[in-house]
Formats: sequence, structure tokens, C-alpha cells
Amino acid sequence: MVTIVFDQSGDFEACNAAEKWCRERGISVGEMQGPAPRGLLVGDFWIAKWRNLNAAEKRALNGRMTGDMRHGPVTITFDGDEHGNSVGKQHERRATARKVATSP
Repeated sequence: MVTIVFDQSGDFEACNAAEKWCRERGISVGEMQGPAPRGLLVGDFWIAKWRNLNAAEKRALNGRMTGDMRHGPVTITFDGDEHGNSVGKQHERRATARKVATSP
């Protein structure tokens, strides 16, 4: 498991830094929904708000972004490593994530 903390000060600065970090590595970030987590998937995906993801979709994620998106800090946690490499059961979940994330 990998955890990365962004603690930039200013409105949405930590969130913007975390999103930029993900974008530079080809990691898709879920839609923002108040204090709820945001899903992370390696690859080019659109990820719904946390409340609209079912249990299988949440399990299929590579990680999540949590924290105070407005004031920081924002934390990114990956089940594998930050490059999307599988760790443990993550390998099994990746195939499911691709199916779930591309469904209309």
C-alpha cells in the first residue's frame, strides 16, 4: 500500500496538486462529492461520485483520494503502488475495474 499526502495551503491547492500528480501518471480521479472519498483508477476512465459507486465498483478501484479538498491536506492511498502495479488481490480487481468503469 502506498500513501501520499498533499498539504499545500490555499483554497483547493492540495486538491489541485493531488489531481495534477495523478494526471501526470495516467491515473483517473473520481468526481468530487463533499467530504466523500474520490475513486482512483490507473488509465483513462470517468469515475462517478462515491455515492453513485456500488460495492463492486468501489472494490475495483486502484485507490482513493481523501481529505479536505478545499483546505487540505489531501491524501492519496493506493492498494498497489503508485504506478498501478498489482499487490495481492489487486491483480484480480483490475480486470473487474476495466469492465465496470467502461460500462455506460
